[in-house]
Amino acid sequence: MNVYDKLKELNITLPPVATPAAAYVPFVRTGNLVFLSGHIAKKDGKSWVGQLGKTMQTEEGKQAARAIAIDLMGTLQAAVGDLNNVKRIVKVMSLVNSAPDFTEHHLVTNGASELLGQVFGDKGAHARSAFGVAQIPTGACVEIELIAEV
Repeated sequence: MNVYDKLKELNITLPPVATPAAAYVPFVRTGNLVFLSGHIAKKDGKSWVGQLGKTMQTEEGKQAARAIAIDLMGTLQAAVGDLNNVKRIVKVMSLVNSAPDFTEHHLVTNGASELLGQVFGDKGAHARSAFGVAQIPTGACVEIELIAEV
């Protein structure tokens, strides 16, 4: 399966790597692993601000997580040159800006996980953590980081 054919079928164009907003780099490659820094949700080029269970519902959070997955794939492409060289998406960690009583972090994170599965097939199946947090930089609703094997 060619990853780029799947992206085209899904009408997805990968963005360029975003400039880090603080003292870090967008990715680090060591051996056969690539670690991608956390990417925040963006909508119309700006932080996708909101708090799940307070100003946003699960479905909108899921769409934000999907948008992050697209940004992550853009960064991963910059890190490895060709997404077809990805052997496996190893791990996804998701931070969900949520109200204290919100408990659907896992469903929000499915927005990213499901898209990675669609694009990479079996190579997209990954280990995962999803956490609720009190706040994310710039008030973004979701932040996700990723580890891939190449």
